[in-house]
Amino acid sequence: MPLERLLVTGGAGFIGANFVHYWMRRHPGGNLVVLDALTYAGVRASLDPLNGNPRFSFVHGDILDEALVQQTLRDHDIDTIVHFAAESHVDRSIAGPDPFLGTNVMGTHSLLKVARKLWAGGKSGAFFGKRFHHVSTDEVYGSLGSSDPGFTEDSPYRPNSPYAASKAAADHLVRAYCNTYGLNATISNCSNNHGPYQFPEKLIPLVIINILHGREIPVYGRGINVRDWLYVEDHCRGIELVLESGQKGETYNIGGNAEMSNIDLVNLVCAEMDEKFSGTPSLAQRFPRSPPASGGKSSGLIRFVKDRPGHDLRYAVDGTRIRSRLGFVPAQTLKSGLGATIDWYLENESWWRAAMNQDYDAWMASHYAGRDGKGN
Repeated sequence: MPLERLLVTGGAGFIGANFVHYWMRRHPGGNLVVLDALTYAGVRASLDPLNGNPRFSFVHGDILDEALVQQTLRDHDIDTIVHFAAESHVDRSIAGPDPFLGTNVMGTHSLLKVARKLWAGGKSGAFFGKRFHHVSTDEVYGSLGSSDPGFTEDSPYRPNSPYAASKAAADHLVRAYCNTYGLNATISNCSNNHGPYQFPEKLIPLVIINILHGREIPVYGRGINVRDWLYVEDHCRGIELVLESGQKGETYNIGGNAEMSNIDLVNLVCAEMDEKFSGTPSLAQRFPRSPPASGGKSSGLIRFVKDRPGHDLRYAVDGTRIRSRLGFVPAQTLKSGLGATIDWYLENESWWRAAMNQDYDAWMASHYAGRDGKGN
């Protein structure tokens, strides 16, 4: 299929922004439109490098606004929707589930309704040359035991948080529109992402930024919860493969093959940060409150905090389907991707300060808590 005119919802968010940059580099002949409501985690500056590019357009708006979605699809003759827009932070879903149901469930339904209305009845059959791709999460499958095999695309859905339940509902809606109305839809379920442009409340950027400021690093419980980590550009490449070669109605799990407990991950980030300071003397001048600036260890900042309710023990996905059918294998190891992630945050201080509205201490006072960084 052509994939010439994309609408990317949530394209100012973490994974969405990375996908937009990746797609624009890889597809110089196509046009791309971002639709984003610019809520707290949508950072317009993440897309600034594309300002002035005639192939790129930005629309400020909510996916719940069906009239706006319809007008956008018509104005830009969209042939492909890549749907990232979502409320994604588990802690926030526990404190207040309503926005998650609104954006993740009703927002997805809004997009599906408009796509069905405008795309049905194309030449050579309904939805010819159109694609709706929905980006989901491994959390819809629930929790694994320590020795269980990874989730497959046929694993039953057993979401344990309001966030996961809202994403599960969205997955079911996409599948229903495919099976009932013939919408050419695919779904991907990813593991935890890390990389550039991730909002600072998520685990890895939170650890990095807290180290730079000499602030305690909160870890839930004893840090034994295990996650599979996927470098965000690998995720973008997996989505590209699904768009180009994935089959209608199929789901594809995209994982990083890099499982690690939260405490081991935090310790790894601490060790990498100590090494960065050792090799770059100017970092001590920029961040004098950081322990390695004065010869200390970043790991001394780790503090265990009360576990959150319903904290899933382990997530991991079996990537056999996308590997065997589409040839996807992660290019980055956890260590190499983590090194690239840390370098990006050190080189882009202005971005994360702006994302936190400049005042680090005030921001931390209102956001400070243990974090288990799902990257969506």
